[in-house]
Amino acid sequence: MSTVIRPRAGRREWIGLVVLLLPLLLVSMDVSVLYFAVPFISRELTPTSTEQLWIFDIYGFVLAGLLLTMGAIGDRIGRRRLLMIGAAAFGLASVAAAYATSPELLIAARALLGIGGATLMPSTLALIRNMFHDDKQRGTAIAIWSAVLTGGVAIGPVISGLLLDHFWWGSVFLINLPAMVLLLVLAPVLVPEFKPARAGRFDWISAVLSLAAVLPVIYGIKEIAAHGVDLTRILIIAAGLVLAAVFVWRQRIAASPMIDPALFRNRGFGSSVLTNLVAMFAIVGFAIFTTQYLQSVLDMRPLEAALWSLVPSLGVSVAAPLSPMLAQRINRAYLISAGFLIAVVGFVVLAQVQVDSPLWVVLTGAGVFAAGTAVVMTLITDLVVGAAPPEQAGTASALVECSSEFGGAFGMAVLGSIGLAVYRDEVTAGVPAGLPAEAVAGVRETLAGATVVAEGLPGPAGDALLAAARLAFVNGMQVAAVTAAVVMAVAAVVSLLALRRVRPGQSADGVHRVPPPVGAHEPASPSVPIG
Repeated sequence: MSTVIRPRAGRREWIGLVVLLLPLLLVSMDVSVLYFAVPFISRELTPTSTEQLWIFDIYGFVLAGLLLTMGAIGDRIGRRRLLMIGAAAFGLASVAAAYATSPELLIAARALLGIGGATLMPSTLALIRNMFHDDKQRGTAIAIWSAVLTGGVAIGPVISGLLLDHFWWGSVFLINLPAMVLLLVLAPVLVPEFKPARAGRFDWISAVLSLAAVLPVIYGIKEIAAHGVDLTRILIIAAGLVLAAVFVWRQRIAASPMIDPALFRNRGFGSSVLTNLVAMFAIVGFAIFTTQYLQSVLDMRPLEAALWSLVPSLGVSVAAPLSPMLAQRINRAYLISAGFLIAVVGFVVLAQVQVDSPLWVVLTGAGVFAAGTAVVMTLITDLVVGAAPPEQAGTASALVECSSEFGGAFGMAVLGSIGLAVYRDEVTAGVPAGLPAEAVAGVRETLAGATVVAEGLPGPAGDALLAAARLAFVNGMQVAAVTAAVVMAVAAVVSLLALRRVRPGQSADGVHRVPPPVGAHEPASPSVPIG
């Protein structure tokens, strides 16, 4: 029986982790912080509907498109250096967004925020890989990282609502500034640099190909989620997939590829990335239903709905730190499979929700499936980051986050389209005769649109339309929940079969590797078993 010596992190590394959580929290918050600010921005800047859409979406598009590129750059110039550059860029872009005087300037500032976010996210996870060498400690650190990432998305609307009650709309961006300044001051002191000595030259052709492949696929999927399937959107996705194939071919022939093909020879690396995508498919894809249910079915005010939506995060706060502790005694494949099965239970509860169900039913269902997916995401992230050599931790981290972006977009498209199809089919029967075509189109578009139309009708007619629309929405939500439950059940079986022989830290050749000491600039060498 052989044992591997792994240095343990001390107080400095744990304090450094807290510093790394600052940018992670704010980058994840920026995904959702605009939810309540839109009416204020609309009054002040008067964007067109297309410009408003781009104000929302450009951040996520740029972030997703540049993750792989920034992960690879961090592997070459140093992860802390990239983190500092990203923090400065994110802070300056936040100021530009806060004081934008036109929709065009706000869109440009949001794009710059996406660039900054793409540098920050893979840097934080890669630095955790370099700071925490012990499997148990790294698992705990990644569990905290996962909980903060999920929590940032959840509290973004709450912070936005609180700020907008007291300040102007630009305050939702200026909140980033103090944290970025603090990061720039503390990171050089508490976070070690890691820069591999033999990372190879940066492949700009691969960088362009990765951006050109990711953007059309993400854009096409989101357009299908918002407006339905048509030939143009399918062709956009197909073009992205063709460029993705070219990108993969480039990695096989390039002298210094952005993504080392050897990573995918690891028995668990590719399976883990795909498993993470499926988990995000569920948690992001279904979030729109719970949010709309609270606001449009239970008729909550936006801030009230945002506060109640924090309740399911309690499940995440328990499951994320608990899962790495259990993984010390139980095979991770069984825990990941169990996480998916827990999510199945949550979706089964949500499939029972009715228009008049008590609030606790939907919160319980959402909390259970969030806890299950938190188990999956925490353990999968640890497997992926642990499997990658230290000199490729940035690229591996970027792959995890890129799969999250794809999974979320795909979940919104698939589950959203299923729910919308059921809603449109059933709500039509509740439309009063003689309603103008424009109003009928509004009713069939969304539940929010039906609510607006119902408010303009006489009492009984408006009440009947609103009741029919809410029932149609809930029925669509139930079908989407059943679909998600089936996907999670299949994922439970597949992940168990694919990952049951995979151990954290195991490279493609089966050797467990120990990262170099904190602050080292040389790539790790194989660890030496003793005893």
